[in-house]
Amino acid sequence: MPPTAPDIAGLLERWSAGDRAAFDELLTLLYSDIHAIAVRQLRQERFATIRPTALVHEAYLRMADLGGMRWADRAHFLAMVARVTRQALVDEARRRRAEKRSGGVAVTLSDEHLGGTTSAYDALDVDALLNELKTFDAVAGGIAELRVFGGASIEEVAVALGLSVATVNRRWAIGKAWLARELTRLG
Repeated sequence: MPPTAPDIAGLLERWSAGDRAAFDELLTLLYSDIHAIAVRQLRQERFATIRPTALVHEAYLRMADLGGMRWADRAHFLAMVARVTRQALVDEARRRRAEKRSGGVAVTLSDEHLGGTTSAYDALDVDALLNELKTFDAVAGGIAELRVFGGASIEEVAVALGLSVATVNRRWAIGKAWLARELTRLG
């Protein structure tokens, strides 16, 4: 039986208040969702050296430090999971780049994400572009992050960011067009 919204909301509230057991229970209840995020993100990686379960464990360690944060709901929590797993992959790419002094972890973005053909890009390049997008359009950048790295639907993004579906669609169109243009420039 899947967890109900009140179950999740209660666990998030308890964890925010410092109850570490609530965090562990929350991760147990949402493990399949968290694992799915890791699988989606790794599917986009051409040279991934980390397995989905290891990425989930890395997300667990990073999320554990966020206990004092106020959580809106399940969607907000999973959006943060997508963000920390993305950051773990970027850190992995940086580590690999430092070790090899070339390459990095490639991210494959399909037409589902950006409206073009499937192509591989360096994770560090995509991360830099998302950060650049956020500097001049924080909303479009947040939407792009959730769509590209979190695999979130328009509806899930709307809930996570507290926006209307129409607003997410408009801002996603802007962010997607900008990212596609910039990725084309990268070649």
